[in-house]
Amino acid sequence: MNEYPLIDLATPLARSPQTKDPWLRLAGRDLRRELTATATPAAWSLSTFAGRFGEISADHATASLTLVFRLVLEAQKQGEPVGWISGRGSTFFPPDASDVGIDLSALAVIWAPETLAAARAAEHLLRSGSFGLVIMDLGPKARLPLHAHARLVGQARQHSTALLCITEKESNRPSVSSLVSLRAHTGRTAKKEDRFRCEARILKDKRSGPGWGHVEICRGPDGLR
Repeated sequence: MNEYPLIDLATPLARSPQTKDPWLRLAGRDLRRELTATATPAAWSLSTFAGRFGEISADHATASLTLVFRLVLEAQKQGEPVGWISGRGSTFFPPDASDVGIDLSALAVIWAPETLAAARAAEHLLRSGSFGLVIMDLGPKARLPLHAHARLVGQARQHSTALLCITEKESNRPSVSSLVSLRAHTGRTAKKEDRFRCEARILKDKRSGPGWGHVEICRGPDGLR
């Protein structure tokens, strides 16, 4: 069965609400100016995931694929090569990826027979230093030994590559690794006609803290209309 991600309506990236840092009330004027100039609100963008090990989970893969496609498209627009490693029986539906503007001819897709092989493939891509985004589409049975996680995290940080793991699980289940720096749980709800609301809730973020999110209104592909 094909997994149908939703088609982006080219809406701008949603900006996450940012709470005011309490330290700004105590700092002097020069320090306030410095902090204000360097503070960056968390957003669903490639730069937020760069150099980190992220996990995108969902009860079903559809919403995850839709929001990950946004990052793939952003990377390609910036001229960054993208690697997509699938360690499962089925993966994204290529026509849907093409519909949102992804250049399939520039997307390196690798099939791995099991999860550890997917990790080895990801490590090879990361070590090359040539990829801006590497995705491991692992599905519901994502299990990796700690030493594999550690190597992947080190390579992602060294080359400032965004490393994402797509999993299928409930939001209350633990992350695929304690080394995951950012964990988002995604879901979708139907709107009117062929419109759907895709949402990512950030459950874990070691840089900005959890609690922020991202929402897009998308059009369903032919399989959902």
